[in-house]
Amino acid sequence: MRHIWKSFRSLYFAALMMLIGSGLLSTYLALRLAAENVDSLWVGALMAANYFGLALGGKVGHRLIARVGHIRAYATCAGIVGAAVLGHGLTSWLPAWIGLRMIVGLGMMCQYMVIESWLNEQADAKHRGAVFSCYMIASYLGLVLGQLILVVHPQLGPELLMLVAMCFALCLVPVAMTRRIHPAALRPAPMDPKFFIKRVPQSLSTVLGAGLIVGSFYGLAPVYAASQGLSTEQIGLFMGSCIFAGLVVQWPLGWLSDRYDRAVLIRSVAIGLALASAPLAILPGVPLELLFGIGFVISLLQFCLYPLAVAFSNDHVESERRVSLTAMLLVTYGVGACIGPLAAGVLMKLLGAQMLYAFFVCFALVLVWRIRPKAVTGLHQVQDAPLGHVAMPAAGSPLSAALDPRVDEQTVQDVMQAPVAAEDTEEEAQEAGEVAPQQDPQRS
Repeated sequence: MRHIWKSFRSLYFAALMMLIGSGLLSTYLALRLAAENVDSLWVGALMAANYFGLALGGKVGHRLIARVGHIRAYATCAGIVGAAVLGHGLTSWLPAWIGLRMIVGLGMMCQYMVIESWLNEQADAKHRGAVFSCYMIASYLGLVLGQLILVVHPQLGPELLMLVAMCFALCLVPVAMTRRIHPAALRPAPMDPKFFIKRVPQSLSTVLGAGLIVGSFYGLAPVYAASQGLSTEQIGLFMGSCIFAGLVVQWPLGWLSDRYDRAVLIRSVAIGLALASAPLAILPGVPLELLFGIGFVISLLQFCLYPLAVAFSNDHVESERRVSLTAMLLVTYGVGACIGPLAAGVLMKLLGAQMLYAFFVCFALVLVWRIRPKAVTGLHQVQDAPLGHVAMPAAGSPLSAALDPRVDEQTVQDVMQAPVAAEDTEEEAQEAGEVAPQQDPQRS
C-alpha cells in the first residue's frame, strides 16, 4: 500500500484538494443562504445544478480531452472552476449562482476523468484494487476536511470562497508538473439503456434512490442542522462525521457483501435507513448528542446503497459490458441527485426542515417495496458470482469502472484507448459498443 501511495501521490493530492474545495463549497453555499433566510428550494436548486453539470461534463470531457490532451484539459477546467467559485462572491443574484454551480460541476467532472484515466493507465492489473481504494480514501478524506474547515473558520465571509478557489488552484500543480506519459485517448463508454433496464432493474432502482437521498443530503443537511440551532462549527462537525461514516462503512460492507445475498442486503439497508431516519423526520427538535448519533447511523446506511447496487449489477452483466454499465449507473445516479434536492427543498419550504429526513424515509420505503430478492432468477448471473465487492469513491466519472478490478483488463483497454474523432456523433459512439441482449432479461 505504501508503494501505491508513493507512486500516485500527485494524483491523489490533486483529488484531495478538489474534494476539499467541493465539500467546503457545498456546505458554505447552503449555510450562507440559510443565514440569509433564503428558501431551501434555492439550496436544492444549487445542488441539482451541480449534479446536472457533472452529468453534462461526462460528455464534454471526452471531447475536450480528445481535442487538447489530458494536461491542458485539466488545467483549463481547474481555471474555469476557480473563476466560477470566485464568481459567487461577485454577485448575490441566485440564478447566476445556479449557472456558476453548474459550471463547477461540469469542470470537476472533466477533472475526475483526467485523474481516473491517468490512474488506470499507470496501474498494474494486480494493483488495480489497491489503487482504487486509495483513490476512494483520498476522495472521502477531502470531503471530510472540507467540512472541518468550517470548525476552524466559522465566519461565512468571502474568504471561504477564496479558500475554495485556492484548493482548485493547488490541485492544478501536481498534474501540470507531472513527468508521466499522457494516457491514451479516450472513447465515450457506450450505453444501452433498454438492455440494462431489462437486465438489472432492481440495481438501477437502488442507484436512483441513492441519488435522490445522497444528493439531498449533501445539499440540504446543513440547512436542516442550522434549523436545529447548531452553530457553524457544529454544522461542520456534523457534516464531517456523517461523511466520515461513508468511509468507515465501506470495509465492513465489503465483508458482508461477499458473504450474503446482495438483494437481501439492499432491502435490509433500506429498512434500516427508514427506521433510523424516522425520529429526525417526526421530531421538530433533537438534542445535539442524539442528532450526531442518529445522523452518523443514517449516513452509514445511505452510503451503502450505491456500492451494493454496483456490486449487485456486476454479478449479472458480462465483463465486456461493465464499463458501459458503470456509465449507465452514474447517469441514473445523476438523475436522482438532480431531482432529489429540488423535491426535498420544496418539502422543506412548505412543511419544515425535518421534511428532509421524511424524504429519506419515503424513498427508503420505496426501495423496500421495489427490491424483491425472490424475483432474482439468476438466469444471467455471471460465473463465480458474487464477484468481489469493491469500495466505491465518494465521487467519480464514467471512467471509474476502468479502475474496478472486476472489469476485464482487455475490455478496459478497448474502451479507453480507442481514438476519438472530434466529429464522432453520439449515435456512432453508442453503436460502437452495442451488443444484442441474450435470452430473457435478468431481474436483478
